[in-house]
Amino acid sequence: MTTETGTPFVTSEDLPPYRAVLAVDAKDYTKTPGRLHQSISGLIPQLVRDAFDAIGRADLWDQPSFFGSTGDGFAIGLPTRVLPYLLHPLLPELQRMLSAHNHERRASEPQIRLRVSLNVGPVKEHENPYLGGNGVARNDTHRLLDSKPVRAILAAASPQVTFVAAIISDRVYGDVVAQGYAGVHPDHLIEVPAVVEGKQFQQRAWLYVPQPSGNLLSLPDLTPPPSTPSGTGTAPARQPGPGTVVHAPDNSGQVAATVHGGMHQGSRDR
Repeated sequence: MTTETGTPFVTSEDLPPYRAVLAVDAKDYTKTPGRLHQSISGLIPQLVRDAFDAIGRADLWDQPSFFGSTGDGFAIGLPTRVLPYLLHPLLPELQRMLSAHNHERRASEPQIRLRVSLNVGPVKEHENPYLGGNGVARNDTHRLLDSKPVRAILAAASPQVTFVAAIISDRVYGDVVAQGYAGVHPDHLIEVPAVVEGKQFQQRAWLYVPQPSGNLLSLPDLTPPPSTPSGTGTAPARQPGPGTVVHAPDNSGQVAATVHGGMHQGSRDR
């Protein structure tokens, strides 16, 4: 348990532990009848927990650094060493779980489609995991989850095929995906500028869709990523020309996105 004893920028204190931060929320939650909200709120963590169990990592779910419900989803803190597994095999398994659930549900039950965000950074912890997890890293994870690109790609994909769309922070991409620690090739991800309307938030991020769908995903115009701050060691994103067509992975070229802004597929410039 930590407490603030000084003043930021004036005194020093221990740096909080770095944690993987996984956040999830449901598409169109507010559009479902209110009488179903409670059941959806309980169902989403159960489905994700089942996915953890299916990949043999239920222990992670059962002993989080922190856990916080958001009504239509949650945020959970986990050890940084497990970041690769949160990308793969967890996200493909979650897609499989949701596919089975949605195809077997009764007509009166809502369909569950999820946005997922994954980030890493220092967060303060508490002896009660339901009271911990505060920090910029967690705030940014929720901003990523609410950003324009991940909302757009899930809305554009087939509701009968694509049930999970994930957005990954640039740091997770650089440390985990680009270095080959996760069972996902860099070309499975598409770089996007994560922007949240009405918020002062804009970061480079990466989309990952375990099961793409549709013939053409017409994403809205996207503003270019912000310039990289000096000293980060990360080059600014390439700027493709107007009308650049980006093909999503693992779909034999059947999924494409016509982009009118800073978005490209593949690994970062070096």
